[in-house]
Amino acid sequence: MTTAAVVLASMLTISGIVLILAWSFGVIGAPSATASSTGLWTKAVDKYQRIPRRTLVLTGVSTVAAVLVTVWTGWPLMLVVVPLAVLGLPHLLSAPRNVEIELLGALDRWVRGMTATMATGKSITDALRLSARQAPPELSDAMVLLVRRLDDRWTPSDALRALADELDSADADTVIASLILAVQRGGSGAIVTLAALADSVQERLRALREVEAERAKPRAVVRQVTLITLVVLTGAFLFGRGFFAPYGTPLGQVLLAVLLTLYVGSLVMLRRMTLPRRRERILRARA
Repeated sequence: MTTAAVVLASMLTISGIVLILAWSFGVIGAPSATASSTGLWTKAVDKYQRIPRRTLVLTGVSTVAAVLVTVWTGWPLMLVVVPLAVLGLPHLLSAPRNVEIELLGALDRWVRGMTATMATGKSITDALRLSARQAPPELSDAMVLLVRRLDDRWTPSDALRALADELDSADADTVIASLILAVQRGGSGAIVTLAALADSVQERLRALREVEAERAKPRAVVRQVTLITLVVLTGAFLFGRGFFAPYGTPLGQVLLAVLLTLYVGSLVMLRRMTLPRRRERILRARA
């Protein structure tokens, strides 16, 4: 591979990464007919500022590393493999964020706070208003809207149904459906219902955490296997480069791309298997 070819390939790689990032963050796309160049530039700058600094640093480092590895090995495929490995492997091997557990934990704290407030003699509507002041961060925005709807003379049942649509979760539907029943019953029965609901949410949360702990075990094994494989292959390439010579041919590059694609595909399948399935909701907004 000549120097000119390496430089050209490097420029294309850098341009491709920039375009992919721009497309991912919505900077580029089909502009509207009324959009001006100034508006597009402002939007691009705004999107760029929202990109995490860590992502920008990793992008730059992976691009430089890709050029160096390509020059050293003579394998054009490394221009694509190295950036994808640096940017993609940490995501595939990391534990995905479990929004379900976070939301259920917030609902647990919210319901227990409501129970304590109603025990002082407050009505459930007053308890809803007071709970918005100290709502967990995951519920703060939705609780603000709930209070606004109550101020606009929405019935508590309709306001809670709208809250369920805001949260868009099957677990939240279960909690809010119990709250709607508590609103309809009123009196001491509401406190009993909320106490039982808090215990039910706590049991559900405990079960989800146990499931998540079991799901973390295969991810840890895959991380260890991947790290060991990378170390062994790097050492073998450094001290036995001739063994990998066939991969430098055009056919070898194709075979290497197929093998790497299969491995990445297996990581993607594993990650999807560890993601919780979305449950169907039981509450729907009234027409």
